[in-house]
Amino acid sequence: MKKRLTALLAGLSLILTACGGDETAVDETIQKEEVDISLWTYPVGNWGNPSTVAELLTDFNQKYPDIHVSVKYLSYEEGDAAVNEAIESHETPDLVFEGPERLVADWGGRGVMADLSDLWETEDMAAEIYDNVRAACRHSSGAYYEFPLCMTTHCMAINYDMFEAAGALQYIDEENRTWTTEDFGKAVEALNAYCRQDAGAVYCGGQGGDQGTRALITNLYGGAFTDPAHTEYTVNNPENVKALELLRDLDGIGFAPDMVGSDEIERFMDGELAMAFCWNASIELTQTLNNPSLDFEIMPMTFPTDDGTPNLQGGIWGFGIFDNGDEARLEAAKTFIRFMTEDESEYGKAVIAAAQFPVKDSDIYANDEFMNEYSMFMRYMGDYYQVTTNWANARTAWWNMLQSVGDGEDVETALARFDAEANQGAAASAGT
Repeated sequence: MKKRLTALLAGLSLILTACGGDETAVDETIQKEEVDISLWTYPVGNWGNPSTVAELLTDFNQKYPDIHVSVKYLSYEEGDAAVNEAIESHETPDLVFEGPERLVADWGGRGVMADLSDLWETEDMAAEIYDNVRAACRHSSGAYYEFPLCMTTHCMAINYDMFEAAGALQYIDEENRTWTTEDFGKAVEALNAYCRQDAGAVYCGGQGGDQGTRALITNLYGGAFTDPAHTEYTVNNPENVKALELLRDLDGIGFAPDMVGSDEIERFMDGELAMAFCWNASIELTQTLNNPSLDFEIMPMTFPTDDGTPNLQGGIWGFGIFDNGDEARLEAAKTFIRFMTEDESEYGKAVIAAAQFPVKDSDIYANDEFMNEYSMFMRYMGDYYQVTTNWANARTAWWNMLQSVGDGEDVETALARFDAEANQGAAASAGT
Protein backbone atom coordinates (compact mmCIF):
# COMPACT_ATOMS: atom_id res chain seq x y z
CA MET A 1 0.00 0.00 0.00
CA LYS A 2 2.74 2.45 0.99
CA LYS A 3 4.79 1.66 -2.13
CA ARG A 4 1.77 2.19 -4.37
CA LEU A 5 0.88 5.49 -2.72
CA THR A 6 4.47 6.68 -3.12
CA ALA A 7 4.36 5.86 -6.82
CA LEU A 8 0.97 7.54 -7.20
CA LEU A 9 2.12 10.70 -5.44
CA ALA A 10 5.15 10.78 -7.71
CA GLY A 11 2.78 10.57 -10.66
CA LEU A 12 0.69 13.40 -9.22
CA SER A 13 3.82 15.48 -8.79
CA LEU A 14 4.75 14.86 -12.41
CA ILE A 15 1.31 15.92 -13.59
CA LEU A 16 1.23 19.05 -11.45
CA THR A 17 4.74 20.22 -12.34
CA ALA A 18 4.78 19.23 -16.00
CA CYS A 19 3.42 22.57 -17.10
CA GLY A 20 5.32 24.67 -14.61
CA GLY A 21 7.22 26.49 -17.34
CA ASP A 22 10.61 25.88 -18.92
CA GLU A 23 13.10 28.65 -18.24
CA THR A 24 15.04 27.65 -21.33
CA ALA A 25 14.66 30.31 -24.00
CA VAL A 26 12.23 29.52 -26.78
CA ASP A 27 13.99 29.17 -30.13
CA GLU A 28 12.51 31.89 -32.32
CA THR A 29 9.53 34.11 -31.78
CA ILE A 30 7.26 33.90 -34.78
CA GLN A 31 5.68 37.21 -35.78
CA LYS A 32 2.47 37.29 -37.78
CA GLU A 33 -0.77 39.19 -38.05
CA GLU A 34 -2.74 39.08 -34.82
CA VAL A 35 -5.57 36.56 -34.78
CA ASP A 36 -8.02 35.40 -32.11
CA ILE A 37 -8.99 31.75 -31.91
CA SER A 38 -10.99 29.74 -29.40
CA LEU A 39 -10.33 26.35 -27.86
CA TRP A 40 -13.02 24.24 -26.23
CA THR A 41 -11.63 21.38 -24.21
CA TYR A 42 -13.27 18.42 -22.54
CA PRO A 43 -11.85 17.52 -19.09
CA VAL A 44 -9.17 15.07 -20.23
CA GLY A 45 -6.87 14.89 -17.22
CA ASN A 46 -5.70 18.41 -16.40
CA TRP A 47 -6.78 19.76 -19.76
CA GLY A 48 -9.92 20.60 -17.82
CA ASN A 49 -7.87 22.59 -15.30
CA PRO A 50 -7.59 26.31 -16.18
CA SER A 51 -4.23 26.78 -14.42
CA THR A 52 -2.65 23.87 -16.29
CA VAL A 53 -3.96 25.01 -19.66
CA ALA A 54 -2.80 28.55 -18.88
CA GLU A 55 0.76 27.25 -18.45
CA LEU A 56 0.57 25.46 -21.80
CA LEU A 57 -0.72 28.61 -23.45
CA THR A 58 2.07 30.66 -21.88
CA ASP A 59 4.59 28.43 -23.61
CA PHE A 60 2.64 28.73 -26.86
CA ASN A 61 2.48 32.53 -26.70
CA GLN A 62 6.20 32.83 -26.06
CA LYS A 63 6.63 31.55 -29.59
CA TYR A 64 3.39 32.85 -31.11
CA PRO A 65 2.51 36.07 -29.27
CA ASP A 66 0.12 37.20 -32.00
CA ILE A 67 -2.21 34.19 -31.72
CA HIS A 68 -4.62 34.79 -28.86
CA VAL A 69 -6.37 31.66 -27.59
CA SER A 70 -9.50 31.88 -25.46
CA VAL A 71 -10.56 28.70 -23.69
CA LYS A 72 -13.91 27.24 -22.71
CA TYR A 73 -13.93 24.24 -20.36
CA LEU A 74 -16.59 21.64 -21.09
CA SER A 75 -17.97 18.89 -18.89
CA TYR A 76 -18.94 15.52 -20.25
CA GLU A 77 -22.43 16.01 -18.85
CA GLU A 78 -23.12 19.27 -20.69
CA GLY A 79 -20.36 19.58 -23.29
CA ASP A 80 -22.11 17.84 -26.17
CA ALA A 81 -25.17 20.01 -25.78
CA ALA A 82 -22.99 23.13 -25.81
CA VAL A 83 -21.20 22.04 -28.98
CA ASN A 84 -24.44 21.07 -30.72
CA GLU A 85 -25.95 24.44 -29.84
CA ALA A 86 -22.86 26.16 -31.25
CA ILE A 87 -23.18 24.14 -34.46
CA GLU A 88 -26.84 25.07 -34.85
CA SER A 89 -26.13 28.76 -34.25
CA HIS A 90 -23.00 28.76 -36.47
CA GLU A 91 -20.87 29.90 -33.52
CA THR A 92 -18.52 26.94 -33.19
CA PRO A 93 -15.06 27.30 -31.65
CA ASP A 94 -11.95 26.98 -33.78
CA LEU A 95 -10.30 24.15 -31.85
CA VAL A 96 -11.83 21.37 -29.79
CA PHE A 97 -9.94 18.80 -27.73
CA GLU A 98 -11.69 15.43 -27.61
CA GLY A 99 -11.78 12.00 -29.28
CA PRO A 100 -12.64 10.41 -32.64
CA GLU A 101 -16.13 9.39 -31.55
CA ARG A 102 -17.04 13.09 -31.50
CA LEU A 103 -14.52 14.73 -33.83
CA VAL A 104 -14.63 12.08 -36.55
CA ALA A 105 -17.79 9.98 -36.26
CA ASP A 106 -20.17 12.70 -35.09
CA TRP A 107 -19.16 16.24 -36.03
CA GLY A 108 -16.89 15.13 -38.87
CA GLY A 109 -19.67 12.96 -40.26
CA ARG A 110 -21.97 15.98 -40.13
CA GLY A 111 -19.59 17.96 -42.33
CA VAL A 112 -18.70 20.73 -39.88
CA MET A 113 -15.03 19.86 -39.27
CA ALA A 114 -12.00 20.94 -41.31
CA ASP A 115 -10.01 18.23 -43.09
CA LEU A 116 -6.57 17.97 -41.43
CA SER A 117 -5.05 15.71 -44.07
CA ASP A 118 -2.30 18.25 -44.72
CA LEU A 119 -1.06 17.84 -41.14
CA TRP A 120 -0.95 14.08 -41.58
CA GLU A 121 0.97 14.47 -44.83
CA THR A 122 3.53 17.09 -43.76
CA GLU A 123 4.21 16.75 -40.04
CA ASP A 124 7.11 14.55 -38.94
CA MET A 125 5.14 13.23 -35.97
CA ALA A 126 2.40 11.84 -38.21
CA ALA A 127 4.70 9.08 -39.46
CA GLU A 128 5.30 7.93 -35.87
CA ILE A 129 1.68 7.67 -34.76
CA TYR A 130 0.42 4.13 -34.15
CA ASP A 131 -1.56 2.67 -37.04
CA ASN A 132 -4.69 1.97 -34.97
CA VAL A 133 -4.72 5.59 -33.80
CA ARG A 134 -4.27 6.85 -37.35
CA ALA A 135 -7.20 4.70 -38.50
CA ALA A 136 -9.45 6.09 -35.77
CA CYS A 137 -8.72 9.69 -36.80
CA ARG A 138 -9.64 9.07 -40.44
CA HIS A 139 -13.26 9.30 -41.56
CA SER A 140 -14.68 6.78 -44.02
CA SER A 141 -14.67 9.59 -46.59
CA GLY A 142 -10.89 9.70 -46.40
CA ALA A 143 -10.70 12.99 -44.52
CA TYR A 144 -8.78 13.32 -41.25
CA TYR A 145 -10.82 15.21 -38.70
CA GLU A 146 -8.46 14.75 -35.76
CA PHE A 147 -4.76 15.10 -35.07
CA PRO A 148 -4.12 12.99 -31.94
CA LEU A 149 -2.21 13.90 -28.81
CA CYS A 150 -2.65 11.04 -26.36
CA MET A 151 -4.36 7.73 -25.66
CA THR A 152 -5.16 5.22 -22.95
CA THR A 153 -6.90 1.94 -22.34
CA HIS A 154 -9.93 2.13 -20.10
CA CYS A 155 -10.09 -0.48 -17.38
CA MET A 156 -11.91 -1.14 -14.13
CA ALA A 157 -10.77 -0.93 -10.52
CA ILE A 158 -11.36 -2.77 -7.28
CA ASN A 159 -11.25 -1.81 -3.61
CA TYR A 160 -8.35 -4.07 -2.67
CA ASP A 161 -9.00 -3.84 1.06
CA MET A 162 -12.65 -4.82 0.66
CA PHE A 163 -11.74 -7.74 -1.60
CA GLU A 164 -9.22 -8.90 0.98
CA ALA A 165 -11.69 -8.66 3.85
CA ALA A 166 -14.31 -10.58 1.85
CA GLY A 167 -11.88 -13.34 0.89
CA ALA A 168 -12.25 -12.42 -2.78
CA LEU A 169 -8.60 -11.84 -3.67
CA GLN A 170 -8.31 -15.54 -4.50
CA TYR A 171 -10.40 -14.89 -7.59
CA ILE A 172 -8.06 -12.40 -9.29
CA ASP A 173 -4.62 -12.71 -10.88
CA GLU A 174 -2.85 -9.88 -9.09
CA GLU A 175 0.28 -10.05 -11.21
CA ASN A 176 -1.44 -9.76 -14.59
CA ARG A 177 -4.55 -7.93 -13.29
CA THR A 178 -6.84 -10.40 -15.05
CA TRP A 179 -9.68 -12.66 -13.95
CA THR A 180 -12.12 -15.06 -15.53
CA THR A 181 -15.85 -14.55 -15.82
CA GLU A 182 -16.41 -17.49 -13.49
CA ASP A 183 -14.11 -16.00 -10.85
CA PHE A 184 -15.74 -12.59 -11.27
CA GLY A 185 -19.05 -14.18 -10.32
CA LYS A 186 -17.48 -15.86 -7.30
CA ALA A 187 -15.88 -12.60 -6.19
CA VAL A 188 -19.19 -10.74 -6.45
CA GLU A 189 -20.91 -13.43 -4.41
CA ALA A 190 -18.23 -13.23 -1.70
CA LEU A 191 -18.42 -9.43 -1.61
CA ASN A 192 -22.21 -9.47 -1.47
CA ALA A 193 -22.13 -11.87 1.46
CA TYR A 194 -19.53 -9.71 3.23
CA CYS A 195 -20.94 -6.23 2.51
CA ARG A 196 -24.65 -7.01 2.32
CA GLN A 197 -24.86 -4.50 -0.52
CA ASP A 198 -24.14 -4.31 -4.24
CA ALA A 199 -20.47 -4.77 -5.08
CA GLY A 200 -20.87 -3.15 -8.52
CA ALA A 201 -23.39 -1.12 -10.49
CA VAL A 202 -24.37 -1.26 -14.15
CA TYR A 203 -24.99 2.48 -14.31
CA CYS A 204 -27.35 3.54 -17.09
CA GLY A 205 -28.72 6.99 -16.31
CA GLY A 206 -27.05 8.45 -19.40
CA GLN A 207 -24.05 8.06 -21.64
CA GLY A 208 -21.43 9.30 -19.17
CA GLY A 209 -18.78 6.61 -18.71
CA ASP A 210 -20.53 4.14 -20.98
CA GLN A 211 -17.17 2.82 -22.15
CA GLY A 212 -17.16 0.89 -18.88
CA THR A 213 -20.49 -0.86 -19.32
CA ARG A 214 -19.74 -1.64 -22.97
CA ALA A 215 -16.40 -3.21 -22.06
CA LEU A 216 -17.87 -5.14 -19.15
CA ILE A 217 -20.63 -6.70 -21.23
CA THR A 218 -18.61 -7.46 -24.36
CA ASN A 219 -15.70 -8.94 -22.39
CA LEU A 220 -17.63 -11.36 -20.19
CA TYR A 221 -18.21 -13.85 -23.03
CA GLY A 222 -16.37 -12.26 -25.95
CA GLY A 223 -19.30 -10.42 -27.52
CA ALA A 224 -19.02 -7.79 -30.26
CA PHE A 225 -20.34 -4.25 -30.45
CA THR A 226 -19.95 -3.66 -34.19
CA ASP A 227 -18.86 -5.61 -37.23
CA PRO A 228 -15.08 -5.66 -37.89
CA ALA A 229 -15.32 -2.92 -40.51
CA HIS A 230 -17.37 -0.65 -38.16
CA THR A 231 -20.19 -0.25 -40.64
CA GLU A 232 -23.03 -1.54 -38.45
CA TYR A 233 -23.90 -2.35 -34.85
CA THR A 234 -23.99 -6.04 -33.95
CA VAL A 235 -24.72 -5.99 -30.24
CA ASN A 236 -27.50 -8.58 -30.50
CA ASN A 237 -25.34 -11.70 -30.35
CA PRO A 238 -25.48 -14.76 -28.06
CA GLU A 239 -22.39 -13.69 -26.11
CA ASN A 240 -23.83 -10.33 -25.11
CA VAL A 241 -27.21 -11.88 -24.30
CA LYS A 242 -25.48 -14.29 -21.96
CA ALA A 243 -23.44 -11.50 -20.37
CA LEU A 244 -26.44 -9.31 -19.63
CA GLU A 245 -28.40 -12.22 -18.24
CA LEU A 246 -25.47 -13.03 -15.93
CA LEU A 247 -25.24 -9.45 -14.66
CA ARG A 248 -28.98 -9.18 -14.07
CA ASP A 249 -29.14 -12.49 -12.21
CA LEU A 250 -25.98 -12.00 -10.14
CA ASP A 251 -26.64 -10.99 -6.54
CA GLY A 252 -24.29 -8.13 -5.83
CA ILE A 253 -24.61 -6.40 -9.21
CA GLY A 254 -27.41 -3.88 -9.61
CA PHE A 255 -28.71 -1.95 -12.60
CA ALA A 256 -28.70 1.73 -11.69
CA PRO A 257 -30.83 4.01 -13.92
CA ASP A 258 -30.10 6.92 -11.59
CA MET A 259 -26.32 6.78 -12.09
CA VAL A 260 -23.75 7.63 -14.76
CA GLY A 261 -20.04 6.91 -14.69
CA SER A 262 -19.14 9.87 -12.49
CA ASP A 263 -21.72 8.78 -9.91
CA GLU A 264 -20.27 5.28 -9.87
CA ILE A 265 -16.76 6.68 -9.34
CA GLU A 266 -18.01 8.80 -6.43
CA ARG A 267 -19.66 5.81 -4.77
CA PHE A 268 -16.55 3.71 -5.30
CA MET A 269 -14.33 6.38 -3.75
CA ASP A 270 -16.74 6.64 -0.81
CA GLY A 271 -16.40 2.89 -0.22
CA GLU A 272 -20.02 2.17 -1.15
CA LEU A 273 -19.05 -0.02 -4.13
CA ALA A 274 -16.29 -2.61 -4.20
CA MET A 275 -15.54 -2.06 -7.88
CA ALA A 276 -15.74 0.62 -10.54
CA PHE A 277 -16.24 -0.14 -14.22
CA CYS A 278 -15.44 3.45 -15.28
CA TRP A 279 -11.70 3.79 -14.68
CA ASN A 280 -8.26 4.66 -16.11
CA ALA A 281 -4.98 6.19 -14.96
CA SER A 282 -6.19 9.77 -15.25
CA ILE A 283 -9.25 9.03 -13.13
CA GLU A 284 -7.16 7.52 -10.33
CA LEU A 285 -4.78 10.48 -10.31
CA THR A 286 -7.64 12.96 -10.23
CA GLN A 287 -9.66 11.10 -7.63
CA THR A 288 -6.67 10.58 -5.36
CA LEU A 289 -5.89 14.27 -5.54
CA ASN A 290 -9.50 15.11 -4.71
CA ASN A 291 -9.68 12.57 -1.87
CA PRO A 292 -6.54 13.08 0.25
CA SER A 293 -8.01 11.09 3.15
CA LEU A 294 -8.60 7.97 1.03
CA ASP A 295 -8.20 5.00 3.37
CA PHE A 296 -8.16 2.00 1.02
CA GLU A 297 -5.95 0.73 -1.77
CA ILE A 298 -7.17 0.92 -5.35
CA MET A 299 -6.10 -1.82 -7.74
CA PRO A 300 -6.74 -1.31 -11.47
CA MET A 301 -7.96 -4.45 -13.23
CA THR A 302 -8.90 -5.67 -16.67
CA PHE A 303 -12.50 -6.68 -17.26
CA PRO A 304 -13.29 -10.36 -16.62
CA THR A 305 -13.36 -12.68 -19.63
CA ASP A 306 -14.33 -16.26 -20.21
CA ASP A 307 -11.10 -17.03 -22.10
CA GLY A 308 -8.68 -14.97 -20.00
CA THR A 309 -7.80 -12.53 -22.81
CA PRO A 310 -9.22 -9.05 -22.16
CA ASN A 311 -10.24 -6.76 -24.99
CA LEU A 312 -10.08 -3.28 -23.51
CA GLN A 313 -11.61 -0.23 -25.06
CA GLY A 314 -9.17 2.49 -25.95
CA GLY A 315 -9.47 6.19 -25.55
CA ILE A 316 -7.84 8.60 -28.00
CA TRP A 317 -7.78 12.38 -27.55
CA GLY A 318 -6.58 15.07 -29.86
CA PHE A 319 -7.46 18.24 -31.70
CA GLY A 320 -10.06 18.95 -34.32
CA ILE A 321 -10.85 22.23 -36.04
CA PHE A 322 -14.34 23.42 -36.83
CA ASP A 323 -14.58 24.76 -40.38
CA ASN A 324 -15.57 28.37 -39.76
CA GLY A 325 -14.61 29.63 -43.22
CA ASP A 326 -11.88 31.93 -41.89
CA GLU A 327 -8.51 31.01 -43.41
CA ALA A 328 -6.46 33.03 -40.89
CA ARG A 329 -8.13 31.35 -37.93
CA LEU A 330 -7.79 27.94 -39.59
CA GLU A 331 -4.04 28.40 -40.05
CA ALA A 332 -3.66 29.72 -36.51
CA ALA A 333 -5.46 26.66 -35.16
CA LYS A 334 -3.16 24.39 -37.16
CA THR A 335 -0.19 26.30 -35.76
CA PHE A 336 -1.49 25.52 -32.26
CA ILE A 337 -1.72 21.81 -33.09
CA ARG A 338 1.80 21.77 -34.53
CA PHE A 339 3.17 23.45 -31.41
CA MET A 340 1.57 20.92 -29.08
CA THR A 341 2.71 17.90 -31.09
CA GLU A 342 5.97 18.68 -32.97
CA ASP A 343 8.50 19.59 -30.28
CA GLU A 344 9.21 16.65 -27.96
CA SER A 345 9.39 18.85 -24.86
CA GLU A 346 6.09 20.63 -25.50
CA TYR A 347 4.49 17.39 -26.61
CA GLY A 348 5.55 15.76 -23.36
CA LYS A 349 4.03 18.57 -21.31
CA ALA A 350 0.76 18.35 -23.21
CA VAL A 351 0.52 14.56 -22.84
CA ILE A 352 1.44 14.60 -19.16
CA ALA A 353 -1.17 17.31 -18.57
CA ALA A 354 -3.74 14.87 -19.95
CA ALA A 355 -2.46 12.08 -17.65
CA GLN A 356 -2.65 9.74 -20.63
CA PHE A 357 -0.11 7.97 -22.84
CA PRO A 358 1.64 9.09 -26.04
CA VAL A 359 0.24 8.05 -29.43
CA LYS A 360 3.73 7.08 -30.56
CA ASP A 361 6.82 5.46 -29.07
CA SER A 362 8.07 7.79 -26.37
CA ASP A 363 9.94 7.70 -23.07
CA ILE A 364 7.82 10.40 -21.45
CA TYR A 365 6.99 8.14 -18.49
CA ALA A 366 10.28 6.24 -18.33
CA ASN A 367 10.76 7.10 -14.64
CA ASP A 368 7.12 7.17 -13.56
CA GLU A 369 6.26 4.01 -11.63
CA PHE A 370 2.56 4.82 -11.42
CA MET A 371 2.05 5.40 -15.14
CA ASN A 372 4.19 2.37 -15.93
CA GLU A 373 1.77 0.29 -13.86
CA TYR A 374 -1.10 1.42 -16.09
CA SER A 375 0.95 0.95 -19.25
CA MET A 376 0.60 -2.82 -18.77
CA PHE A 377 -3.02 -2.47 -19.92
CA MET A 378 -2.02 -1.02 -23.29
CA ARG A 379 -1.27 -4.49 -24.65
CA TYR A 380 -4.93 -5.40 -24.18
CA MET A 381 -6.26 -2.48 -26.25
CA GLY A 382 -8.86 -3.66 -28.74
CA ASP A 383 -10.14 -2.19 -31.97
CA TYR A 384 -11.39 1.39 -31.83
CA TYR A 385 -15.00 0.86 -32.86
CA GLN A 386 -16.30 4.19 -31.54
CA VAL A 387 -16.06 5.71 -35.04
CA THR A 388 -19.01 3.67 -36.35
CA THR A 389 -21.57 5.86 -38.11
CA ASN A 390 -24.30 7.37 -35.92
CA TRP A 391 -22.22 6.87 -32.80
CA ALA A 392 -23.94 9.59 -30.78
CA ASN A 393 -27.40 8.09 -31.24
CA ALA A 394 -26.08 4.58 -30.62
CA ARG A 395 -24.82 5.73 -27.22
CA THR A 396 -28.30 6.92 -26.29
CA ALA A 397 -29.80 3.64 -27.48
CA TRP A 398 -27.24 1.81 -25.33
CA TRP A 399 -28.20 3.25 -21.97
CA ASN A 400 -31.89 3.02 -22.83
CA MET A 401 -31.35 -0.66 -23.60
CA LEU A 402 -29.61 -1.20 -20.25
CA GLN A 403 -32.51 0.42 -18.42
CA SER A 404 -34.95 -1.89 -20.18
CA VAL A 405 -32.90 -4.96 -19.28
CA GLY A 406 -32.68 -3.77 -15.69
CA ASP A 407 -36.46 -3.41 -15.66
CA GLY A 408 -36.81 -7.06 -16.63
CA GLU A 409 -37.28 -6.97 -20.40
CA ASP A 410 -36.17 -10.04 -22.34
CA VAL A 411 -32.47 -9.45 -23.09
CA GLU A 412 -32.53 -10.61 -26.70
CA THR A 413 -35.54 -8.42 -27.42
CA ALA A 414 -33.81 -5.39 -25.91
CA LEU A 415 -30.60 -6.01 -27.86
CA ALA A 416 -32.49 -6.54 -31.13
CA ARG A 417 -34.18 -3.18 -30.62
CA PHE A 418 -30.82 -1.55 -29.94
CA ASP A 419 -29.36 -2.87 -33.19
CA ALA A 420 -32.44 -1.79 -35.15
CA GLU A 421 -32.40 1.74 -33.72
CA ALA A 422 -28.65 2.22 -34.06
CA ASN A 423 -28.43 0.77 -37.56
CA GLN A 424 -31.49 2.65 -38.81
CA GLY A 425 -29.81 5.86 -37.74
CA ALA A 426 -26.52 4.71 -39.26
CA ALA A 427 -28.21 4.03 -42.59
CA ALA A 428 -29.86 7.43 -42.50
CA SER A 429 -26.54 9.12 -41.73
CA ALA A 430 -24.81 7.24 -44.52
CA GLY A 431 -27.42 8.44 -46.95
CA THR A 432 -26.95 12.13 -46.20
